[in-house]
Amino acid sequence: MTGTGTRISVVICAFTEERWDDVHAAVTSVRTQRHAPHEIIVSVDHHPELHVRLKAALPDVVVVANRHARGLSGGKNTGTELAGGDVVAYLDDDAVAAPGWLAAFAEGFADPSVIGVGGLTIPLWPGAPSPRELVGTGPHDLAVAGGTGRRPGWFPEEFDWTVGCTYRGLSPGPVRNLMGGNCSFRAGAFELAGGFTTGIGRGSGPRPLGCEETEFCIRLGHRSPGAVMLFDDRAVIWHRVPPERARFGYFRARCYAEGLSKALVTRSVGARDGLSSERAHVLRALPRGAIRGLRDTVRGDLGGLGRAAAIVTGLSCTAFGYAAGSIGLGGSTPEPGAVRAERAGGRPGAAR
Repeated sequence: MTGTGTRISVVICAFTEERWDDVHAAVTSVRTQRHAPHEIIVSVDHHPELHVRLKAALPDVVVVANRHARGLSGGKNTGTELAGGDVVAYLDDDAVAAPGWLAAFAEGFADPSVIGVGGLTIPLWPGAPSPRELVGTGPHDLAVAGGTGRRPGWFPEEFDWTVGCTYRGLSPGPVRNLMGGNCSFRAGAFELAGGFTTGIGRGSGPRPLGCEETEFCIRLGHRSPGAVMLFDDRAVIWHRVPPERARFGYFRARCYAEGLSKALVTRSVGARDGLSSERAHVLRALPRGAIRGLRDTVRGDLGGLGRAAAIVTGLSCTAFGYAAGSIGLGGSTPEPGAVRAERAGGRPGAAR
């Protein structure tokens, strides 16, 4: 498979009419890629009215209702079943992709040892252009480095994962797992490992859970030893951070929920694999971040003290969540979702 000839199906999961403009912006950013998508699939999560509206408004897009359990995993699995490309890519519904996003993915898959490629997710903090405005002005003109808008002074970059963005400490190259809102996998990966596990990740419950892509990537690594998952910071998207997610209360809740999610992951794939990257982040990136915050404080940046304190708080909340999940307070062990598209000539057997 060469990079220029790679057919990439893009799946966008939608769940609320409140993100109507965001979904349209996401679709527009995919339409205008330098590496044209093979198809765009919007999977709507158990919202019949939104499904009907999007189907009418996006006639050139495959709009489908989530046919699995409510939640992000089910929505992704539905889109994956319908995808007919050599590669399936995922984009968050409140994000927009830079014009070279799919081209970077395609280049990564030119290496036959690569089974998955993820990209750089830059936050659009409150006050930044909306995704729709961003597409309208052309992301070609925006600098790739750094986010835009008003990042809270206390918010440490080491915890940007709490708002679905790339965090300080993640370096380009092979990684254990990709981030779910900006990633891609060979179609054959799902035949090897099945789909995303339901019971892990965002669903209908109140907690901001995650990690469905982490569990999938680890399971895929077990089924395909030696295959590479690659983080390529040239595959850029911008992800909107709404004001409520830039607050300290959400930060703490998201960290606690991540701990719960990690406990579910380790029950599924074991603690050794389920926590390997996290241990490295805790032992290296977080201490450096705390020291950096204290140094910034000494230099007159009072936000540095807040960032150091947030690192300690975030780590503590995540650890508490993991402990709660490990003793069964976070829910029962999930069962791996079974999405094994029956492919003939590169296309799934499921009807559109």
